[in-house]
Amino acid sequence: MKFNHVATRLDLRHFELVVEMFKVKLGFVELRQTGRAVWLRQPETNVDLQFSRSDTVHRDADKLRSQVSFLSETPKDALEDLAAWLRAGGTEASVGSYSEKEFFLDAPAAFVDFVIEAMVPELADYPVKI
Repeated sequence: MKFNHVATRLDLRHFELVVEMFKVKLGFVELRQTGRAVWLRQPETNVDLQFSRSDTVHRDADKLRSQVSFLSETPKDALEDLAAWLRAGGTEASVGSYSEKEFFLDAPAAFVDFVIEAMVPELADYPVKI
């Protein structure tokens, strides 16, 4: 088996706004869309991200441990920009931190079981060669 994509859930009321944010603000390209899900890929990467529409009223209480993660030289600023974009679209969003090098964006009404993480690139400089 070969790794293909990661899937997570978005509240169906905020689905289009979040997908649009990934496309407009982060440069993702839509690969395919069905009535229940969309598959996206950021150019120059090799892992796809699938968002599924969800009408669940329960939000994962431990979702801070499930992330769609990005690298950035300025992770907090990058997430603050996304939070402002979501708020301008009518969705509550806030930025928090795991450490001085790792930050997260939550949009509680939209993100069912994950947050968006951004961290400095040095944290992904692994000593393993593949």
